[in-house]
Amino acid sequence: MEPVTLTTERLYLRVFIPEDIDETYAACQDPDIQRWTTIPSPYARVDAENFVRTMVPAGWRDDAEYTFAVRPLEGGPLLAAASLHHPRSGTWEIGYWTAEEHRGRGYMREAVLALARWAFTDLRCTRLEWRAEVGNTGSRAVVEKAGFTVEGVHRAGLLNKETLRDCWVGSLLPSDLGLPSPHPYLPAKA
Repeated sequence: MEPVTLTTERLYLRVFIPEDIDETYAACQDPDIQRWTTIPSPYARVDAENFVRTMVPAGWRDDAEYTFAVRPLEGGPLLAAASLHHPRSGTWEIGYWTAEEHRGRGYMREAVLALARWAFTDLRCTRLEWRAEVGNTGSRAVVEKAGFTVEGVHRAGLLNKETLRDCWVGSLLPSDLGLPSPHPYLPAKA
């Protein structure tokens, strides 16, 4: 797929470009980003270069991962990164990080909802999943505010830094946003 851009009331989401390398490197020095995400730790400048120049374009080219740089709509610093990845049977997974100095302002909730709407309308996504290591309360707060249902814990459900870790899993369905699904949904009776 050719990269697309998305906008929200406050945000501009676009593919990463080489000019984003320095800000990506700086943001990923945050111990929390290194702790809770699968980025390399320690995070070197060459990791940012590889991410921007190789991984992001390959994901778009192979239709395997669509990664966006998140910036203010009117221009400004790199706020975050967000991606849709691991497509299977109509389900995509969402992942993200927010630069430390931009947390707590609702930017990631806004970006997650923009990606969800795009996934449900353009990618024919039937279920958007989120996974985060148990204890990553910041990531969980984002998806709960975006309307995800946290469904439980997957034991050894996340490989991070060569260690299997228990993870929370949650989902968002098109109907949660008032959007149609490409397939009917028959929920289990309570």
